[in-house]
Amino acid sequence: MRDPAWLSRVFWTCAALVLLAPALVATEFKPWSLFAPETIKATKRFIADFFPPKIEGEFMWMVAKECWRTVAIATAGMALALLVAIPLTLLSTSALSVSALPGRMHALPLAIRQVTRWLLIVLRSIPELVWALVFVRVVGLGPTAGVLAIALTYGGMLGKVYGEILESDESHATNTLLRNGAGRLQAFFYGLLPQSSAELTSYTVYRWECAIRSSAVLGFVGAGGLGQQMDNSMKMFNGGEVATMLMVFMLLVWLADYVSAWLRKVLA
Repeated sequence: MRDPAWLSRVFWTCAALVLLAPALVATEFKPWSLFAPETIKATKRFIADFFPPKIEGEFMWMVAKECWRTVAIATAGMALALLVAIPLTLLSTSALSVSALPGRMHALPLAIRQVTRWLLIVLRSIPELVWALVFVRVVGLGPTAGVLAIALTYGGMLGKVYGEILESDESHATNTLLRNGAGRLQAFFYGLLPQSSAELTSYTVYRWECAIRSSAVLGFVGAGGLGQQMDNSMKMFNGGEVATMLMVFMLLVWLADYVSAWLRKVLA
């Protein structure tokens, strides 16, 4: 029997290819160049430098300390991001607005909410790598720059998603509390938070896992952690050290993924 959706699938597939083609041309995407003889030769030489990995005791102790510092940067940055995101979420969420109960929000609360949303856009639109470059110049090399960079970018991300989660849930209980004289915080803790806590927790833990990856990348611009040591080893052409740190970082990401999955299961 003929599939009735066949023409529709063909049409949307062709449309997707037509839209994708200019993007591939603009990015000069040429996957066949990966199989050129000179590319394969350079790749083999690059991979050969990674062996054997360095496993000396003093070096491994340094890697362990930098792993802990990487996790500490991510955790401290997330803690500060929460301090940024939670107040901005409460200001930007229309479900907690008393003036919106009659159906249309007053001009001043609407303006405050809009300015808050613009601030969240600014915070999350600037990548943490750019924030790290700024803070390295302000506070110098080290983990402080990484913590502040994660705090600002992730504060904007958390604030946006928290607001969307809270506004997408059923607001009947919240409206009832506000109509009966409850404050914004009371309506939040007793109306919105109970029904949204699992989703908020899951997203927060997921972002902590992402922050661990980001903290390693930020090290390449001098923001401390395992990434900074990896950058130093790359500049000195110590492939064995780089291989060891890559394997340790993959183990760290796996542990972070395991811990985050466990936390989501426990706190859900």
